[in-house]
Amino acid sequence: MKRSIVVVLTVIALLSMSCAAFAAEDGAAIYKSKCAACHGPDGAGKVGPAVKGTALTEAQISDELQKGAAGKKAPHAKGISGLTADQANAVAAFVKSLK
Repeated sequence: MKRSIVVVLTVIALLSMSCAAFAAEDGAAIYKSKCAACHGPDGAGKVGPAVKGTALTEAQISDELQKGAAGKKAPHAKGISGLTADQANAVAAFVKSLK
């Protein structure tokens, strides 16, 4: 019985890690398709400013992606259309992972 519980808990832990890795992959893919043209594929900036090493928190990045920010240039004056909260969170996590 104890062995069964350990196996089940191990499977749950592995699935949780897989889901986290999947979200990171989604964030990278979404960043590449929606952000990299302006912010560069590595976040170092291009037409838009660098996002690599930003002082913003993941929550702040996600919020800006979803709602926009007053005083920002397009496209960030408004939220990115078609971006779900989960996708914005994944992109924010990816941006924070850029080093």
